[in-house]
Parts: sequence; C-alpha cells; structure tokens
Amino acid sequence: MDDFQTLEQQYDERVIDIARVAKVVKGGRRFSFRVTLVVGDNNGNIGLGVGKALSVPDAMRKATERAYKNMRPISLHGTTIAHEVTGVQSGAKVFLKPASPGTGVIAAGGVRAVLEVVGITDILTKSLGSANMLNIVHATFNALDQLKSPEVVALERGKDVRDVTPYWDRRKRG
Repeated sequence: MDDFQTLEQQYDERVIDIARVAKVVKGGRRFSFRVTLVVGDNNGNIGLGVGKALSVPDAMRKATERAYKNMRPISLHGTTIAHEVTGVQSGAKVFLKPASPGTGVIAAGGVRAVLEVVGITDILTKSLGSANMLNIVHATFNALDQLKSPEVVALERGKDVRDVTPYWDRRKRG
C-alpha cells in the first residue's frame, strides 16, 4: 500500500465525471455510480480509469486503481503536440491542433482535464458530435494515441526533421 501512496503524490488526478447509472432488472431499476477520472504526470504519461460501485467513494477507488494500471506514454512536442489529429469514439469526435507557445489550452470539460494532466499547455481543440462525456474522453485518448514525434515521421517519410516540425519551431532549429 505504501507504493500506491507514493504514486499518488507524484501524479496529478482529475475527476472528469460522476454519473448515476441504472440497470433495469425485473423488480425495477438498480442504481449505481460511475466515476471517470484521469491520472497523469504532466510529462507525457497518462491513464484513464472508470469505476462503478454502489457508492461514490468505492467507485473513485476503483477508477483510481484502473487509471494507474492503464498508464501509457504520449508523444509530445514541447508544450504542444506535433501535428493535427482527430480522435473518434462512437458518436464523439475530438479534433486536436497544435498551437504556438503562449496560446494556452483552448478546450472545455473532459478534454481540458485530459490535456492538462498529460502536460500539454498550448493546444486548440474542437469537440464534434456527441456530448457524452465518457465518449469524449475516450475520443481524446484515441487522438493522443495517434500522435507521432517529428523524428519518427521524418524517418518514415525519408525527410529532414525540420521539414516535418510545426512552423513556429522551424525557425529555432533552422
């Protein structure tokens, strides 16, 4: 248990959504709570956890444990991302676009929480389609998983790294 407590101290946890959900059974509806939370180190590692239980604290505990188990690295480019990307989950679409330094996080709700926890401070976003918070968060994760570093893209295309970096970064390198 001591290892888990030290993990909590160095990671940033954000509760994105607490929803009361119902399962319809023969005798009526059975209610429980679903907690969606995201955990990150503000340096490119992030995990998503969803927990369901009859009480909110139990659901939070389950979601936290699952988030730490699902930690994965994300390719960042300084304080932003290297290229535009669109993530899709069911009816929700999330569009992420890199922004020059000083822009800030132009996002709302669950998308903002995910991006801040992963360590992105300059980005433009647009949420399209469904307003279901869980699907929007999954779509954001889908978009972040598609990211590639400029070095990897340059190697794949057989080009120089300067040719595939964002325009505001080309001046610094070239």
